[in-house]
Amino acid sequence: MLDNLHITTIQADLMWEDKTANIQNFTELIESIRQDTHVIILPEMFTTGFSMNIALAEDENGMTINWMQELAYKKNSLIIGSIIWHENAKFYNRLIAMQPDGLYLSYDKRHLFKIAEEDKYYSAGDKILFIDYLGWRICPMICYDLRFPVWSRNTMPTLYDILIYIANWPELRSHAWQQLLSVRAIENQSYVIGVNRIGIDGYNHYHSGNSTVIDPMGNTLYATSHKTEVNTIIISKTTLNDVRNKFPFLLDGDTFSLEK
Repeated sequence: MLDNLHITTIQADLMWEDKTANIQNFTELIESIRQDTHVIILPEMFTTGFSMNIALAEDENGMTINWMQELAYKKNSLIIGSIIWHENAKFYNRLIAMQPDGLYLSYDKRHLFKIAEEDKYYSAGDKILFIDYLGWRICPMICYDLRFPVWSRNTMPTLYDILIYIANWPELRSHAWQQLLSVRAIENQSYVIGVNRIGIDGYNHYHSGNSTVIDPMGNTLYATSHKTEVNTIIISKTTLNDVRNKFPFLLDGDTFSLEK
């Protein structure tokens, strides 16, 4: 188990529906990481932008999975990002968590963004993903999931240590993005990491990024906006445990059940 986990966030512009160009760009950005890192986090739909073009969907034999396997092995890191996925005649906004050994876990976006008609093209997921990695428990989610606190609620006995949101969250609502990330950290007593894109998408929406890392007390440890940036930060399990031991709020949480 590692007390100190090195996490690299990559905030970047996305070339609209151009998988080859995006993969080339992220290859260069990942290879620019000089220090050791344990986890690398990419934005939502990092190969296409937030597109409803299901013709771009891939499966486990697609170019992106192969690319993630190669880079995860090369960097000896867990790589997290979402792509358009096709499975059993359905399409998903699927988060892939690729391990260095080439095996991967997945999470399908639960809350589909109806304003952009995402629900007309993709199927919603119904399972929360917990990744046990190097002694840490990680819970990754996607963009619009951020607005729904019950879905991410940290409950016994499956407490997670890190809550991750990858996104294509436009600047118009960036205040909500920043405030909600902080609230999620405070209410769940966990590290929260938000990784967003920058630039203009195919709908002419501008994204300012505002990628951030927040500690279990709601303090911002890192934040960046309006530029491409690769940043590695170290988070501490000792710090996390100290907060939870000093303020054992999670022990007093309400019990509840989720309905599909």
